[in-house]
Amino acid sequence: MINERILNGLLMLGLIAVPLWALWADEPFTITLTTRVVILALAAAGLNIALGIGGLVSLGHAVFFGIGGYTMGVLAYHAQTFTPLAEWPWVIEGTKSMPVIWVSAILLAALAAFVIGILSLRTSGVYFIMITLAFGQMFFFFTISWSAYGGEDGLSIYVRNGFPGLNTLVPIQFYGLCVGLLCVVLFLTSRLIHSPFGLALNAARQIPSRVETVGLNPMRLKLLAFVISGAVTGLAGALFADLNRFVSPTMFSWQMSGELIVLIIIGGVGRLFGPVLGAIVFVALEHWLGGISDYWHIFLGLILLLIVLFARGGLVGLLTGKEGPHV
Repeated sequence: MINERILNGLLMLGLIAVPLWALWADEPFTITLTTRVVILALAAAGLNIALGIGGLVSLGHAVFFGIGGYTMGVLAYHAQTFTPLAEWPWVIEGTKSMPVIWVSAILLAALAAFVIGILSLRTSGVYFIMITLAFGQMFFFFTISWSAYGGEDGLSIYVRNGFPGLNTLVPIQFYGLCVGLLCVVLFLTSRLIHSPFGLALNAARQIPSRVETVGLNPMRLKLLAFVISGAVTGLAGALFADLNRFVSPTMFSWQMSGELIVLIIIGGVGRLFGPVLGAIVFVALEHWLGGISDYWHIFLGLILLLIVLFARGGLVGLLTGKEGPHV
């Protein structure tokens, strides 16, 4: 068995070493593939705040992922077509500035998470799962009919957005931005887990009645976790859209929400680096087995089945010998 901190360090070392090797070997596709790993890990890390710490099984987190993606797409589209986003009551221009797009994506995703959370958290269990799924389907079908921005065909962005001092069209520089944001989110998540709020949220997940007896409101704790979770996932959506320079309604699909949950289960629910290991395994299977067969999801399903039956702590738990959630 391996110490969990050592495992986390090895995973982070891998995220740094692989793209550097690819840069040396002149393999830009490998850098792009690793960028996809990092962005999906970031999205899953956002969901892990709600699922792993708060115990909120959401099948609608693709809403926030898609909002982040469409925030990038709409702002960049108006910037590249030189048309204002709105002209009343004041003129709002599009932008190709990544920091502005990230802040916009985070705020809009957090706002959507607040509204959805207030309504969804009135329920629990399977009803919570279904109402979050319903919100996801609402956004999915709305964007299909949103003809101003491509409808079901999606929306292409011709040039990647910019970041001060960097050429984001160079794969390694864009990757550096993504892995830097992932490190920040993982650090803040670690701090959140061990903060008074994180401890209270963990208690609200396990025994809500006892949390109420000390004067705390479990619903407010879970709502705040849901909002933070949605904001992080929205940021990942903006990065994902920038990576592909394309947004489409599939970013809102329930399959996207399901994939994020699968990443967490593979890595380990509630584990800090669970989403990272889950994203590595998922993208590796997608790349290698997808080139062999269109039915590579069968192998993913078998792996998921084995993990659920024999490794309740995910691959992180299996490698460290610690079953169950870390928190």
